[in-house]
Amino acid sequence: MTSTAPENRYAVIGNPIEHSRSPFIHQEFGRQTGIALQYDRILAPVDNFAHSVKQFFDQGGRGLNVTLPFKEAACALAAENLSSRAQLAGAVNTLWMDDGRLHGCNTDGVGLLSDIRRLGVTLAGRKVLLLGAGGAAKGVLLPLLQARCAQLHIANRSAQRAYDLRERAIRVAPRRAERLSAGALDAIVGPWDVVINATSSSLGTATLNLPDTLYAPGALAYDMMYGAQATSFLLQARAHGASVLADGLGMLVGQAAASFAIWHRVQPKVEPVLAALRQQLQHT
Repeated sequence: MTSTAPENRYAVIGNPIEHSRSPFIHQEFGRQTGIALQYDRILAPVDNFAHSVKQFFDQGGRGLNVTLPFKEAACALAAENLSSRAQLAGAVNTLWMDDGRLHGCNTDGVGLLSDIRRLGVTLAGRKVLLLGAGGAAKGVLLPLLQARCAQLHIANRSAQRAYDLRERAIRVAPRRAERLSAGALDAIVGPWDVVINATSSSLGTATLNLPDTLYAPGALAYDMMYGAQATSFLLQARAHGASVLADGLGMLVGQAAASFAIWHRVQPKVEPVLAALRQQLQHT
């Protein structure tokens, strides 16, 4: 059955925004599920994000995905109605109205976990290393804790930022404190079953200073960045013996699927959209 609502309008908002793949992803999800929707890109002024959001919803918009540099501003706008994931992250990538009130969630961690499951990797009972303590790490930390890993360690160049993130997570999820540790990047001791790169290192060609004993047999190396070619982190991981390598394209589609499910109460299929995006990357 196909929805025929004429104002079923959604968008991604950011600055810059022309690079966003969200319109393609959500339009594909709409075709899959028989939901007719319009999904646009909105270029918001850096100094007037709140006005752009208000204008969108005042004009009948149903939901917004939020990208850089507005995720923290979106969190502030929806401060009275945040999911626990958004509270810990201090950032929101999904906005919607419910009974006249703005709500916010962060679906990055859900997207990461769904992609790790797609790869056939189980986190329960495993040792997981999270590299970085910035916004990307904050967005995935609570779902990783909820995945019942045996140990989750945050490592960052500034050890204090890693400690601060641990304390913030413990305030949100105190029962999981014993499984969460933190420290400096140069003090990591392996091996680990899963290593997740949440730093921006793969934006360039430089590699992180990581020991070559980081990976346990059969370990997964996951880079939250993605590209047409293997990232510098994944090339290093392969050289250091990681068995399973993955970039963040599946996470991108997974977090979009979680947003789609919030808005439409329907869970779309990730695999065909991921395959189409991968093909696009290879031809770009």
